[in-house]
Amino acid sequence: MPIIEPTYKPPFYFKNGFASTVYSGLVRCVKDVNQKRERITLNDGDFIDLDWSFSKEKTKKLIILLHGLEGNAQRPYITGSAKLFNKNDVDAVCVNFRGCSGEQNSKYRSYHSGATDDLEAIIKHAISNKNYSEIYLKGISLGANVILKYLGERDSVHEQVKAAIAVSVPCDLYGSCKELHKIKNKLFHDRFLKDLVAHLKIKQKLFPEFLSIDEVNSIKTLMDFDDVYTSKAHGFKDAFDYYEKSSSLQFLQNIKTPTLIINALNDSFLSPECYPVKEAKANPNLYLEMPNYGGHVGFIDKKDVYYNEWRALEFTKSMLKKP
Repeated sequence: MPIIEPTYKPPFYFKNGFASTVYSGLVRCVKDVNQKRERITLNDGDFIDLDWSFSKEKTKKLIILLHGLEGNAQRPYITGSAKLFNKNDVDAVCVNFRGCSGEQNSKYRSYHSGATDDLEAIIKHAISNKNYSEIYLKGISLGANVILKYLGERDSVHEQVKAAIAVSVPCDLYGSCKELHKIKNKLFHDRFLKDLVAHLKIKQKLFPEFLSIDEVNSIKTLMDFDDVYTSKAHGFKDAFDYYEKSSSLQFLQNIKTPTLIINALNDSFLSPECYPVKEAKANPNLYLEMPNYGGHVGFIDKKDVYYNEWRALEFTKSMLKKP
């Protein structure tokens, strides 16, 4: 599929990737999204919390929204999409990954960039227990990688899943990790690391048989975190094994569901490998849009509806019009 020509033109003061990323992460506020929480039990006995919001009219359409690293279902980049889709007669379920809903999950494992089993459980729940017949997937950053891997690693996807959107997606995890460790991203790196280690210290007290406090204190970088916890807790040999097996890039060629990837060219989190031009050109189901601006999830646009949000709505509508 030819690469899509972007039309995104931000205000001049948000053409800077750092400014748009920081504003969108720390300043943006989305109001009037009324969410109702549901807890479902997963196959391994753990739980996951889903925050639902609904359109005014009863509908069989649903968008499943997945957040990024250390995010949750109340982040503006999630509720912004929920609000827009609700206004356009689509229900929304904003997913809190394991341990991200304000309460520790019950298992030693949690979530990671390649963990697709929980998404499968949520989709089955939406189909079997909620009777949705048209389902769209949208993921941000880590959540976007989960969606792309999910779609590409399976021989078949539920027929109810009609389209997907992946925004600011680090589809090459090692490449993105290297970018995050550079001086230009030190503020972001350190903020992520502080939150991750704080949560890990709580988990260490709950599972001292799996992790010592000395191991936690040895973590100085995000790669250390993935080496000490993420990889070991989820069945990988080490951080490199985790990055290699969980990166969605290798699965893009197999995607059969219409999928839109939006990655800004000035996203400082992404390495050159995270712009899958070759894969998009080779797969008629894969659409790649690379705006010059937008930073990392910072596609600021008019009336507080972000560019990636209305593009996601536009994309889902266009896919349903196709025979």
